[in-house]
Amino acid sequence: MADQTFNDDDTQHEPTATSTWSRLLAGNRRFAQGKMTHAWQDRETRESLIDSQRPDAAVLSCSDSRVPPEIIFDAGLGDMFTVRTAGQIIDDGVLASLEYAVESLHVSLLVILGHQNCGAVQAAEKQLGVLASRVRHGDDSPETAQSLASIIDDIEAMDDAQAAQAAQDRLEASLERLVIEAQSPIVRSVGPSVLQAYETQLRDPADIERMHIAHTIEELADRSQPIRQALADERLVLIGARYCMDTGLVEVLSF
Repeated sequence: MADQTFNDDDTQHEPTATSTWSRLLAGNRRFAQGKMTHAWQDRETRESLIDSQRPDAAVLSCSDSRVPPEIIFDAGLGDMFTVRTAGQIIDDGVLASLEYAVESLHVSLLVILGHQNCGAVQAAEKQLGVLASRVRHGDDSPETAQSLASIIDDIEAMDDAQAAQAAQDRLEASLERLVIEAQSPIVRSVGPSVLQAYETQLRDPADIERMHIAHTIEELADRSQPIRQALADERLVLIGARYCMDTGLVEVLSF
C-alpha cells in the first residue's frame, strides 16, 4: 500500500475522474487547514438543483458522525452522491444506490472512504476474540473472552511448532466458518477483513482499517456487474481512501 499525490494545478486537460479527485483532495486540504470556502451552498445553487442533479463523484463511507464526506472534502450541494453505512459495509441497498450513481448519474469517480478509529472494525475485532475464545477454550462469554491477538500469541508461543501450526489452522478455519454464520452484519462484513489482516501479520488498527477498505473494494467489484463493466469501459475510476481524524487529511490508498 502507498500514498499517492495529485497536482491541483491546471486540471482542465486531465481525465474527468482525475480532475474531480484532485478537486476533492484540494477541498480536504482546505478543511484540514481550517480554510474552508463552503462553495456551492447558497440559495442559487439549491434552487438550480431542484429538478436534477449531476454529481461528479460517488462516495461510500462510514456512518460515523465524525466523518461526513461533504464536510471533510469542503464540497457543496450537488457535488457528490454519498452512501453511508457502519464500516462502509455493502448490502443490496448500497449496491443499488452506487449502481444508480454510476449508471444513471454517470459519476466518473467512486471513492470507498474508511477512517481512523473505525468503531465497526473495532467491534468486529472484539467479537472475533469472543469467537476465538469459543473455539480455543470453549468459553462462550464475552466478559471472559481473550482478544484475538492474545489467543494467537498463546498459540505461537507453544513449544511444539507442529502442534502450534495445527492449532492455528484449526482456529482460522473455524473463525472463517463462524464469521460467515454470524448473526451480526458487522461481523459478517468486516470480520473477513480483520481475519485477512491477522493472517498477513497486520495488527496495527490503521493497517486493519486499510485492509478493510481494500476488502470493500474487492467485494464491490465482485458483487456489481454494472460497476465492473464501467471499470472495464474506463467510464469509472474506483479509489480507496482513509480519513485520518488526528490530521483532518484523507490518505489515498493504492492496492
